[in-house]
Parts: sequence; structure tokens; C-alpha cells
Amino acid sequence: MLLETQHPHNKQLTAAVLGKPNAGKSTLINHLIGFDLAIVSDKPQTTRNQFQCIFTIDRTEIVLVDTPGIHKSAQELNKRMNNQAQMGAEGVDLNLVLLDMADKPEQAFQDLLGSIEWQLGPTWILFTKADLNFNVETKAVFEKCKAWCPNVQKYFVISAKDGTNIHELTGALVDAAIPGPHLFPDGSASNKNERFFVTEYIREQAFRILKEELPYELAVVVDEYKDMKEREENGVLSAHVSASILVNRPSQRAIVVGRGGSVIKDIGTHARRKIEAMVGGKVHLNLHVKVSPKWFSNNWVLDELGLPRSQTSARVWRSK
Repeated sequence: MLLETQHPHNKQLTAAVLGKPNAGKSTLINHLIGFDLAIVSDKPQTTRNQFQCIFTIDRTEIVLVDTPGIHKSAQELNKRMNNQAQMGAEGVDLNLVLLDMADKPEQAFQDLLGSIEWQLGPTWILFTKADLNFNVETKAVFEKCKAWCPNVQKYFVISAKDGTNIHELTGALVDAAIPGPHLFPDGSASNKNERFFVTEYIREQAFRILKEELPYELAVVVDEYKDMKEREENGVLSAHVSASILVNRPSQRAIVVGRGGSVIKDIGTHARRKIEAMVGGKVHLNLHVKVSPKWFSNNWVLDELGLPRSQTSARVWRSK
């Protein structure tokens, strides 16, 4: 039933974006919503928390749930990331499963089915990276996916890089939407707040600058966030942020700091630019590096990172 305050022709659709690590989920979401909201990296498992991104076409609101890459692992962090993917898929109208055509899509779908602990609902297969012209018989792979999972309904061959078949996908999403009130009538781009994206943007720049050195053993927590209610003397709106970059070992702290603080300064400069673009004002960013041994197995830290326990989580609690 539509709310009296909304247009009677409003429609709404919520879709979970699922796939193996590095399948291009965040890249697709950023393309669809029209700006870089979800962080992107060439490193697998960049996305750790599930969150919603919203865009509207005419009177149809489409909510996309960005999820961590689904994979098997005994590590506590990875268990919680898989749990985030499951939480993202709960209660949605549709699952969009991304299969990278550069990564044996048939096997990728089998691996995904073997890694999840829930039944997929209505599902569309999205074969990604069409711009690279891989020799993949997508229809044959789709038929096999449909045989393995009866809820698979249709498929698209797309590229978020050059826009191949994106209009066909968005048109199908609009057609699949059902009459109903918009969940975010205020025009919000996400269900997460600025504080969440501050941690994401800092981590994104750390991944980009540090490359292969230690991204998987790095996390970010915001220690203090003062929003833009305060004004500086020149009248410019400002935000004040203090954040900690967590690493596993003292040797990693030296890498993140860099000689004379050069690396952490570089991370801070680039992250600040993205945060300023988000908040629309000046940002004072203060970064620290903290050694938190085995933070990726520490329930206290993982809870602080917004990753709730899964059913298979370890029950050992370590102090911070």
C-alpha cells in the first residue's frame, strides 16, 4: 500500500548484488548510481560490510545491496563477511549474481552455491567484463546455472566499464519493480552514515597505495567524528575526523607510516579529498597506526568494525 505522502505510481525493488571476490560488484553499483560510493580495489575481499545504495529511475526506486565476496574460509573475519553477504540477501526481491567471464563463470557459480548456507531466491545472472570480449558461451553457462538453481530466471552480458547492456539491465529492473512506497524518499544515496564511508575511503586509499604489502591485514576504525555543525572563521563548513589504521604486526606499522611519515601522509591526503567530496566541505583528518595483533580474529575489534557474529563464529573473546 502506498503512503499518502508519496506518488500513487511509485514502484520499488530491492536487489542483493552477490558474487565471488573481485567479481565487480562495487564497480557495477557505482556505475548504476552514477558516482563512486562503494570503494573499489583490484584486491579481493575489498568489501567487508553489506550496505544499501539507492538510485531512482522516473518513479522507480531501486535499492542495491553491496555485499562482500562469497568464499570459503575458516578465519573469523571471513566467516563474518560471508554472514554479511547472507544478511544482504535476506528479504530482497531479487539476487543479481555476478560472474566474471575472465574467471571460469560456470565454476564460479558452482563455487558460490557451495559456499552459501541459504537458498537463493529469484536470481539473475550478470556476466561481467563484456568489454574484454572473452570467448564464453554465456547461454550454455546460463542453462547450467538454471539447472543447478531453479530460481535463476534470466541473464545479461554487461560491462560496467564501457556501459555494455547496462540500459537493458536497468530497464529490466524497472520492469521487475512492484508498486509500493519508496524506502528512501528523502533522496539518500545509502543507508550508511558518513562515519561508515570515512572508514571505507581511508581503507580504499591504503589498499591503493600499499598495493600487495598488507591490505588483507589492515582495518580502519573512526575514533572521533565531529560533523559539519561547526563553522570555521571563514564560514566554511568543516568536519573533524580522527581515525586509526589497525595492523597485525609492528613491522606492518612501519610500512604504513613510511619513512618520515610519507606513506600515511599520502593515504590521508587522498582519503581526505574523497571525504571532502562526500561531505561537501573542508575535512581535518588525523590518522594513527595501531598494532592490534590478530585483529581479524578478535571479536571485540570485529564487532567495532560493524561485522556481527555468524552462526559459525568462534566463541573466544580477546581483549582489545
